[in-house]
Amino acid sequence: MKNSRPSVMRPHGLPESASHPVVTPLSPSVVYASETPDALDDQYEGRVHGYTYSREGHPNADVIARRLDDMEGATGGVVTGSGMAAVSAVLLGLLKTGDHVIGGDQLYGRSLRLMKEDLPRLGIETSLANPGDVAAMRAAIRPETRMILVEAVSNPTLAVADIAGIAALCREHDLLMVVDNTFTTPRAFRPFEHGADIVIHSVTKLLAGHSDVMLGYVVAKDPALNDRMRVFCVTTGMTGSPFDCWLAERGLLSFDLRFDRAEATAARLADCLAALPGVKRVIYPNRTDHPDHARAADLLQGRGCNMVSFELNGGRDAANAFTRAAEGLSFAPTLGDVGTTLSHPASSSHRALTADHRARLGLHEGFFRVSVGLEDPDALCAIFVQAVAAATS
Repeated sequence: MKNSRPSVMRPHGLPESASHPVVTPLSPSVVYASETPDALDDQYEGRVHGYTYSREGHPNADVIARRLDDMEGATGGVVTGSGMAAVSAVLLGLLKTGDHVIGGDQLYGRSLRLMKEDLPRLGIETSLANPGDVAAMRAAIRPETRMILVEAVSNPTLAVADIAGIAALCREHDLLMVVDNTFTTPRAFRPFEHGADIVIHSVTKLLAGHSDVMLGYVVAKDPALNDRMRVFCVTTGMTGSPFDCWLAERGLLSFDLRFDRAEATAARLADCLAALPGVKRVIYPNRTDHPDHARAADLLQGRGCNMVSFELNGGRDAANAFTRAAEGLSFAPTLGDVGTTLSHPASSSHRALTADHRARLGLHEGFFRVSVGLEDPDALCAIFVQAVAAATS
C-alpha cells in the first residue's frame, strides 16, 4: 500500500479570516523554515526581517521588546531569560579583561555577587561605591574604568541614587551610565531622560506582575551596543521563552493600574508601620524621614513606588515570629506580585554577604522588604499590625 504521508511535513496554514485576534498569538516554534539559502542569507544579512531559530529571536520576544522600548523611550531593546541575564548582558557582553566597572554598593544581592566574585575571576576589575555620594564614585574611577552601574532606587534599602551627579561624572570621564530601573519602572522614572546610556529591567517583577514569568530586558541608546548585547545573549542562550514573553505582554496591559494601586497602598502601609511599637525604622521614599527624601522628590517627581522596607526590634526571633503571624501574606524572595510579599534579605537575597557587610548596609536580622500588592489597604494594614504585635510579644 502506498504511503500517503507527504515526504516533507509542513505546518498547516491558519484559516483565512476577515477578522483578527485581539490577543497576540503565542508562537512556540523553535525553528522557522526558509524557502532557499538565498532567502536565509537575506534574513541574516538584514535585507528582510524573519526568524530562524528561537534562541536568535521569535515573534513574542519582539512584541514585548517593542512594548518595553515604548515605555522607556528607546529602540532596539533585548529581552533576556531573567533580570540577572540582562545585568550579565551588560557586564559580560560589553566589558573585557582589563576593564574596570564601578557598581553601587547597595545593589541587589546577585548583582553584588557578580561584581565581587565572577567578574574578577574573568579579569574584569570592580569597585563598589555609595551611589548617593558622587565624590565616592569619583574617587573609585581609574584609567581603565568603562562604566558605572547603579539602581535608581536600591534593592532592598530603597536608597536613592544621585542620578544627576553620576550622569555628569560619566559624561566628564566618557563612561557608560547603566541604570537598573526595576524598582522604579518607567511609570515613576525614565533613566534616558536623565543621562543614562543603558537601562535594565527584571521584567519578572512589577512589569509582568503575576509571579509566573522569568524575563529581563536591556536597552542602550547606542544601537551598536544593543547589537553587541543581542549577539552575546544569542551566543550564551539568554533568550526568553515565547510563553514567558506572551505572559509578560498580558501583564503589561494592566501595569499602570497595578502600579498606581500598589503605590498608594504602600504609602498607607509605610505610615501604618511607622506608628507601631516594635518597629525600629520604616523606609519609604515619600516619607520625610527617608534619608534621601529631597533627592527622591526631585528624581521621582512625587512617585513613591510600591516597595516599603522596615526593621523590627528583636532580630531573628522577632523576624520569625512576624512571618508566622503575617497570615495571608507570602514570605518569598520576590516582588511585584498581585499579592503582597515579604522578603528577608539576611536569609535570601543578601545571605552570601558576611554579617558585617550586611550590617554596614543596614540589613540586620529584623530587616524586611515589602512588595505591596493589590489587597484592600485597610485589610493589609491590619495584617501588619497583628504580625508586628506578635513579633514584639
